[in-house]
Amino acid sequence: MKKLLLSALALTLALSVTACGGKDEAPEATPTPEPTPIATEAPEATEAPVETEAPAENEATGETVGSTLLGVFNELVADEAAGHDALTIADKLVTHESILFSGGAMEIEEGFLSGFDNYEVTGFEQGAMFAPMMGSIPFVGYIFTLPEDADIDAFMTGLKDNANLRWQICVEADEMICEANGNTVFFLMCPTTFEQ
Repeated sequence: MKKLLLSALALTLALSVTACGGKDEAPEATPTPEPTPIATEAPEATEAPVETEAPAENEATGETVGSTLLGVFNELVADEAAGHDALTIADKLVTHESILFSGGAMEIEEGFLSGFDNYEVTGFEQGAMFAPMMGSIPFVGYIFTLPEDADIDAFMTGLKDNANLRWQICVEADEMICEANGNTVFFLMCPTTFEQ
């Protein structure tokens, strides 16, 4: 069992180093052929330009990715028809339009979770994690359903005190959000925006 865990840790470290290693190298210069001019009509002045970057925050509301997803979480919990189990909520969050990566959600069990330094997360009845498929994006989210008699404030304090915004070595999350709605806890570490 120890060999399996050490192998998994070594593979994770190798992938992390590989993800970081390629960023500082300049690509080799290759000659590009001259483009052939193509006659096109200019767009009419009434057409709006196409936005190619996600804004740092919603200018009208000042919302970041995290605060947007927190709002969606609260709407889902308030919606009786939406389903309140952790995995259903996580699935809906990871497919929200503010997420600009391919990702997925999965159920989790109590124990050591990604994003927390040597901290065993326990005390929840159901949990789900949602994250990108690529490990180079500093994004990880959790939905926890706690028992009705749980000390929710203590549970959230444990998460906040042991979370590491730089859990991925190469990249660091910009924000951490930990909020509860009833006995359901939303925890997220993410960038404030996704740039394309």
